[in-house]
Amino acid sequence: MEELSTAEKPAAIRVAAICGSLRSGSFNRGLIRCAIDLCYKAISGMLIEFVDVSELPLLNTDLEIDGSYPPSVEAFRLKILGADSILFASPEYNYSLSAPLKNAIDWGSRPPNVWAGKTAAVVSVAGGSAGRRSQYHLRQVGVFVDLQFINKPEVFILGHKPPKKFDSDGNLIDPETKQQLKELLLSLQLFTLRLQRSL
Repeated sequence: MEELSTAEKPAAIRVAAICGSLRSGSFNRGLIRCAIDLCYKAISGMLIEFVDVSELPLLNTDLEIDGSYPPSVEAFRLKILGADSILFASPEYNYSLSAPLKNAIDWGSRPPNVWAGKTAAVVSVAGGSAGRRSQYHLRQVGVFVDLQFINKPEVFILGHKPPKKFDSDGNLIDPETKQQLKELLLSLQLFTLRLQRSL
């Protein structure tokens, strides 16, 4: 089979990865680091960039002046606008998604909505329900902001349940969980390509 020329090959899918936990040693942030590494080593045609939401101010429309946003918000919105897909790492706080994550989504939804039409996937490390409630709430929010989530696989991780899944720095070390994450990324890649080809 003749190989495609560089000009004919589809560009790599650009994924913006957002973590709902601001803690540097967060297991959820560790999932994003692992996803970036997997794309570098084992998944071709997919690039993941971590997008930090820690500098975003709390949503306040008084900060919107003449149709523009604070610099940190403008920079964040541009990152999302330039991405094809979104990878959320969502911890669970009080049966729901975290305040930093919801704040980031709300800023991105201000006009023009930068989430609209993008594909998305979500992973969670948490105790109790392993993040199920936060993921389902995030999917509900995604309906309104017009995100297109993959349905499967669902990745819910009990971070402190044996076998040990993360090292002392929050890096994912469990091979089975890494495989689950890889399968989720491949599903996101396939879904994104299908939607792009249908446009």
